[in-house]
Amino acid sequence: MSSFSIYLLTFALLLQTIYGASPLYHICSSSENFTTNDPYASNLRKLLGNLYYQTPPQGFGVGSVGQDPYKAYGLAFCRGDVEAADCRTCINEASTEIHKLCPYNKGAIIWYDHCLFKYNNTDFLGKIDNQNKFYMWNVRNVSEPTIFNQKTRELLSLLAKDASATPKLYAAGELELEKSKKLYGLAQCTRDISASDCSKCLDGIIGELPRCCDGKEGGRVVTGSCNIGYEIYPFINA
Repeated sequence: MSSFSIYLLTFALLLQTIYGASPLYHICSSSENFTTNDPYASNLRKLLGNLYYQTPPQGFGVGSVGQDPYKAYGLAFCRGDVEAADCRTCINEASTEIHKLCPYNKGAIIWYDHCLFKYNNTDFLGKIDNQNKFYMWNVRNVSEPTIFNQKTRELLSLLAKDASATPKLYAAGELELEKSKKLYGLAQCTRDISASDCSKCLDGIIGELPRCCDGKEGGRVVTGSCNIGYEIYPFINA
């Protein structure tokens, strides 16, 4: 979301999140605010309602409400393995929580384990958002980091290729490790961007894994347009 004036990288422990718990991370735009009587406020409320109903059936929703300079643009999507009912719950919680966290910001983005929700007063749709970003990782280290890092990059690169070739821009899979262990991963993009931009976004964040997750048993790189994650245990619904 290019209109956000801050570029944040946050580092957190990768913990098993309990569904319905606190968001993983959020960012409030610091560029512009609105008041309760502002036409933008009314447009934003309508947009949030539209996304709540539009998103769960297909796991993705996008739209805009109003006319410039009070037009609101928004996007919501759920992880590719999440059922419609759980998607609706997550989107509802995200839209409620972001209003509490960023009550008068014209732009905001919030991430949960199962969904993402963002909006702005400038048109960000169809553009790669790699400014809004955060990392997460498992605190445990692997015994052979060099080999493990290679395997991780191999799996995620394959999933990135698969994701960019599917309508849902989502892929999940696993890779055999030594000693009967497996590595599990996922790659996903928001469906407002093109397949080629999805591939570009995913390849870019795979290249950032050494910054956060070198030799770690699990990790994620999450942006406003794409995300990757891996663990040595199954964390995706079959």
